[in-house]
Amino acid sequence: MEEIAIRQMLEDKGFIDEPVSPQVNLIEEIQRLKREKNAVILGHFYITPELQDISDFLGDSLALARKAQETDADVIVFLGVHFMAETAKILNPDKKVIIPDLKAGCSLAESAPKEAFAKFKAEHPDHKVISYINCTADIKTLSDVIVTSSNAKKIVDSFPEDAKLIFAPDKNLGNYLNSQTGRDMVLWDGACMVHEKYSLERILELMDANPDAEFIAHPECERPVLMVAKYVGSTTALLNYVQQHEAKKFIVATESGILHQMQKACPDKVFIPAPSIDSTCGCNDCTYMKLNTVQKLYLALKHERPEINLDAETIEKAKAPILRMLELS
Repeated sequence: MEEIAIRQMLEDKGFIDEPVSPQVNLIEEIQRLKREKNAVILGHFYITPELQDISDFLGDSLALARKAQETDADVIVFLGVHFMAETAKILNPDKKVIIPDLKAGCSLAESAPKEAFAKFKAEHPDHKVISYINCTADIKTLSDVIVTSSNAKKIVDSFPEDAKLIFAPDKNLGNYLNSQTGRDMVLWDGACMVHEKYSLERILELMDANPDAEFIAHPECERPVLMVAKYVGSTTALLNYVQQHEAKKFIVATESGILHQMQKACPDKVFIPAPSIDSTCGCNDCTYMKLNTVQKLYLALKHERPEINLDAETIEKAKAPILRMLELS
C-alpha cells in the first residue's frame, strides 16, 4: 500500500514511471492518441530533433503563444518548458494543457521569485513593468505587458520616451534593448544559464579559424558576445537570417536545438555551435528542454498528464499583459 501511495505521489508531481514495451511504435501511437483526443503538439525550437519533427507546430515563444491562442484542439501538449505551458493554459483556461515532464523548468524564469520581484517592483512605484515571456505566471501577474525577443524592441518603443520602465527578468536582453532604444530601463538581475556560458575568447578563436563564417547571436547572450556578432536576433530571426544571406558558414550563439532547423532549411550550409566556457560540458543544450523525450510524450498523451493547472485569479491577471503583447505585435 505504501509503494502505491509513493508511486501516486510521484505521478502527481510529474513522474510517470511506466515501462513501455520495445514493441510499441511510439511515433505511431503518438499520432493515434493525438487523433483520438483531438490533441495538438506545440514544440519549441530548442527540443530534440526527433521531437521537432513530430510536432504539429514548431516555433519560438511568440509564435507558440499565438498558436496556443488560435488552436481548436481539446488538448494542448507543450514540448518546451514550464513557463511556455503555463502561457498556453493562461490563453486557454478551458483546455487541458499537458507537458511531458513537470521538471522542465527554466533557469531564467526561476531567477525571478514572486515575493522578491514584488518587493523590487514596490521600490519603483512609478514604473511600468515589461516582462520577457520567459517568466512564471506569477511574474506575469505583476507585469503591464509581456514581450518576446522577436517583438521586445517594438513594444519598448511603444511607450512614451519619458516613461519609467522596469524590464524583467533577463538583464542581458534588457541591456541589449537599452542600447538599441536609448532607454534606461531598470533591470532585474536574471539570466539564462545557456546564454551566459558562451566564451568570448573561444568565440574569437573560432572566428579566426573560420574567417568565412558569420557569427550570429541571440540577445540573451552577454553584451561582450553581442558586440562581436554580425547579427543579433530572436530564434526565428536567426533562422530567417541564415536562409536569406549568402554566407555558407555560420557560428551560432543560442541553444543548439535551432541548428536542426537551420540545417533542414539550408542543407548546403555549415552551422557551428558557439563554444562555451567549459569545453567538457554540453552547455549549448538547455538541460530542461532536453527533459522532453518521445517516450515521455507518449506517456503524457496516454495518461493526459502531467497537467498544468492555474487558479482563476492568476489566469485573469496574467492574461491581460499577454493579450496586450499579442495586440501590439
